[in-house]
Amino acid sequence: MQGPVQSSSTSVIRSSLIEPDGGVLIDLVVPESEREAKSVEAESLPKVWLTKIDVEWLHVISEGWASPLKGFMREDEYLQSLHFNSLRLKDGSFVNMSIPIVLAIDDETKERIGSSSDVGLVRPDGELIAILRSIQIYKHNKEERIARTWGTTAPGLPYAEEVITPAGNWLIGGDLEVLKPIKYNDGLDHYRLSPKQLRQEFDRRKTDAVFAFQLRNPVHNGHALLMNDTRKRLLEMGFKNPILLLHPLGGFTKADDVPLDVRMEQHSKVLEDGVLDPETTIVAIFPSPMHYAGPTEVQWHAKARINAGANFYIVGRDPAGMGHPTEKRDLYDPDHGKKVLSMAPGLEKLNILPFRVAAYDTVAKKMAFFDPSRAKEFLFISGTKMRTYARTGENPPEGFMCPGGWKVLVKYYESLQAEELTHQSAAVSS
Repeated sequence: MQGPVQSSSTSVIRSSLIEPDGGVLIDLVVPESEREAKSVEAESLPKVWLTKIDVEWLHVISEGWASPLKGFMREDEYLQSLHFNSLRLKDGSFVNMSIPIVLAIDDETKERIGSSSDVGLVRPDGELIAILRSIQIYKHNKEERIARTWGTTAPGLPYAEEVITPAGNWLIGGDLEVLKPIKYNDGLDHYRLSPKQLRQEFDRRKTDAVFAFQLRNPVHNGHALLMNDTRKRLLEMGFKNPILLLHPLGGFTKADDVPLDVRMEQHSKVLEDGVLDPETTIVAIFPSPMHYAGPTEVQWHAKARINAGANFYIVGRDPAGMGHPTEKRDLYDPDHGKKVLSMAPGLEKLNILPFRVAAYDTVAKKMAFFDPSRAKEFLFISGTKMRTYARTGENPPEGFMCPGGWKVLVKYYESLQAEELTHQSAAVSS
């Protein structure tokens, strides 16, 4: 693992301890002085209507999370991503790119585009948000894409069923020009810091190590233990000011996951209650949609954090995994994610930190690192179990989650139950 970057007393420690992939952080948002002219041009072009999830991917590309990618993938990039989990750059080096970032169109849209080399991209609400230049249209083989991304074509894969199967039979790639920064106006935009903004914040704090932790669940005290322990380990390695990037995923998630606004409220309570130190933590939203593609997808999650300036990445059990959609077992081997990350081409410059298993210590009445010598005294509380507690109004064991954070979850599940009752009574009365 890398040690701290040494600096003379006159130089500023820069958090940009890790170069973005390709050496330059991509930023595809058109400068303000050019926006009006580009918007007028976009109006004159054939239009491609985007889905909500297409907009999330456009956001990801526009801010440089997928650097050096400059737009939706053309066929050669798509095939490299799908078959090699990486992209070869002009100088012969490789960057990791394990998830294809593509835009699907149907036959009618392809017909409408005709021989035009550029198209305008339109949000679901009708707002024109980007131009895609020097386009290439190629076949969308959905079965191959699903099989190679998930390792199965079993029915019930959330992203495949919701996004890929109903999508058009063609993919359109090209270079993006985004007319203005992507906003969602959902009260959470201030959390959506771009890789550039994050790097500037790390520099401002004179950070000498950034360790990223991705999650799509509420933060319990076991997570906090892992994050605080990681910081302690980095201090022991000689770093002076390690900063935690607590980076929940903010794009598409499956229906039974806790929604983003509830998770963000819960995370803010964790900081308020002092479970994590606000002085050494940055909470921001990672705008990517979620595939639940296990070891293949976890590479994407790690690669994107390189572009945001993180040089350490915490990986746990079964990252980006889920239960098998048709059988009672995990879809992926729970240990393969961390093994793959430590070997993945293009991720060599990132320090991977596999975390120790935390569980509820019934003797100490708190979350602690699992001790196999007294295995019977530990209780494993899964995300499913946690959701069941919150739904039924039963409190988890004391010390599992900070009280403020737990209240947020209980309130959310109570509102869900109230909604269900309203629907039921409406159905009965009709």
